[in-house]
Amino acid sequence: MITLSPSLLAADFANLSKDIDMINRSEADWLHLDVMDGVFVPNISFGFPVLEAVAKICQKPLDVHLMIVDPGKFTGQVKALGAYMMNVHYEACPHLHRTIQQIHDAGMKAGVTLNPHTPVCVLDDIIQDVDMVLLMTVNPGFGGQKFIEHSIDKVRRLKELILKTGSHALIEVDGGVNGETAPRLVEAGVDVLVAGSYVFGAENPEARIKELKNL
Repeated sequence: MITLSPSLLAADFANLSKDIDMINRSEADWLHLDVMDGVFVPNISFGFPVLEAVAKICQKPLDVHLMIVDPGKFTGQVKALGAYMMNVHYEACPHLHRTIQQIHDAGMKAGVTLNPHTPVCVLDDIIQDVDMVLLMTVNPGFGGQKFIEHSIDKVRRLKELILKTGSHALIEVDGGVNGETAPRLVEAGVDVLVAGSYVFGAENPEARIKELKNL
């Protein structure tokens, strides 16, 4: 069964506790947290005070996605949240292997994220060291964008690399996940779906989560 990680970015920020209560009741596996700094991506989302408040009431493992420059320096703060997964961008880490080591040394799972323009082949020398690869299927920074079609082939290429190297990395996708794209992504080899507006914008978010879980 697919792992589902709803994105808090699409939640109602005027009533976060209500939406997190819904996540707690639902069949969602993780909660995806997009941290944006306005530098690495052209937007600002939320910082550690909000994350700390969320962590206190969320009963699901936290899937923290840092869309920021120099993400490694925040490893300790992400760990302090009790995060399960810490995702860093390949494009933001000149010393990626060191950053992955820091995440593992802190006791978390380590994920590496690729922007839409970054080819899968850049992971050749790191794929066996990571627990998950997050493929951005829209340009990072804003929710509600249109799905980038070549992402399906990119998922297949990543799956081939994982199988060829014997890596145990999961494949996660984020962006434009909906009722039309999700089945195609799962068929291509995706393990973890991040869904924002498709979940939180639904009339019945819990039913929408169940629908995605049963793909």
